[in-house]
Order: sequence, then structure tokens, then C-alpha cells
Amino acid sequence: MTDITAIPALRDNYIWALHNSRYAAVVDPGEAAPVLDFLDTHGLQLNAILCTHRHADHIGGITKLREVYSVPVYGRQHPGNPYVSHDLHEGSQLKFDALGINFDILEIPGHLNDHIAYYAPDILFCGDVLFGAGCGRNFEGTLAQLHLSLQRLAQLPDTTRVYSAHEYTTANLRFALACEPHNMELLRRIEQAEQQLMANLPTLPSTIALEKATNPFLRCNQPELIRTLQQRGLTDAGELSVFIALREWRNHF
Repeated sequence: MTDITAIPALRDNYIWALHNSRYAAVVDPGEAAPVLDFLDTHGLQLNAILCTHRHADHIGGITKLREVYSVPVYGRQHPGNPYVSHDLHEGSQLKFDALGINFDILEIPGHLNDHIAYYAPDILFCGDVLFGAGCGRNFEGTLAQLHLSLQRLAQLPDTTRVYSAHEYTTANLRFALACEPHNMELLRRIEQAEQQLMANLPTLPSTIALEKATNPFLRCNQPELIRTLQQRGLTDAGELSVFIALREWRNHF
């Protein structure tokens, strides 16, 4: 059986560890020390590193990890991420026999051009594109690409667990509430997230179903959200225009 454990890192990152009783793979190791501590505590051997994209808080621990464990590094090859040994693209498959899990690779640009997601039944590692109740900023590519990437993820099965890379949920929920103050699912999620953090638990993973019910960036056709933006000057109620207006508002919220 494969378990997935959140390893807190840096200020608000999660390094996700997939592991059984012997082996582990880690997703987006922004620093090495907490991973090495986790492996030592649980008596595990690292056998792979997975990268969703090249930002330093996702790859900063790879050098030190590979000094201890000479393991393959999977991701999209890019000059800004020289660590990738196995280049992955849309339609690639990644099989981990030791952990009994196979991933399909999805290219999801819009945050960075090299961003990919790892998807297996009911499991999604989506880096900085989809957050709990939010989405990543647009640093490369276009907002249209980011919108399309999010729509692709929203089409995954509702039961898919969403393993985002940052603990941003409560901050995002405050913005979501400003967008849809009468969304009862959103109010319930705020209460749940606050209880989780008070208990020193991560608010992740969420699910695709929960994101579609509470994440404004997946709800660009909802009447209350559109009315909120119209009160802020929105004139075009098309989904992409709504998404762009949301992302701009969130940038300064």
C-alpha cells in the first residue's frame, strides 16, 4: 500500500512523500533537510524525485538529496532546472513498480511554461497551478493558458485528491468569500480549514469536487461571482474575461 505524507518545508511549502514500508519518492523538494529527516525517521530509502516546475522552492533541495541518494529526477527539462534526468511531456507515463503506482503526465502551462502535473487514479500532484481554493500566478505564458490548464484539471474525476504544493488555503478562502459571500459550501470549507490548522494538520489534499464547489477560479460561470465582478467594473461576462478579472483582483487582494 502506498501512503502520501506532507513534509512541511520552507515557509509554507509541502513536499509530498509517496511511500510504503521500504521506499519513497518525493514531489518538489524545495529543501533537503526535512526530507532526509523523514526518510531517517521512517527507515525509508529514496528512489525518485518528481518535479512539477523549476521554481527554487520546488527544486532547491535536489542537489543535497542526490548527494545522499543517487536517484532519477523526473520533470520537464529546462535550462532553469538542470537536475532533471528523465524528461516528461504530455502523454508520458511514469511507472513506479516499487510503490505500485503509475502516473500520467499532463502539461499545464500558465504559471511557468515547464509546469506539469502527475495524475494517477484519485491522485493529483499539481504544484503551483491549482491551490486549495485558488490558483497560481501567471509568470510565463498567458492567462488563457492558465485558465485552460485549470479547466483540464477540473475535468478529472471528482474523487481525485488534490495535492497542491503550498498551504495557501485559508488566505485563498478569504478571497473566495469576497467573491461569493452566500456560497454555503465555501462557508463550510472555511470552518473545516480553520479546524484543521488549529489541530496542526494540513488543509490538503482537497478534492476536485471540493475545488469545483469553492474555488472561484473554477467557478467563472457562477452568477453571484459574476455579479461581484460586475460591481467592480467587469463588462464582459465570458469565462476567460471573468477569470482574468479574478486573477487580477487576487493579485492585489
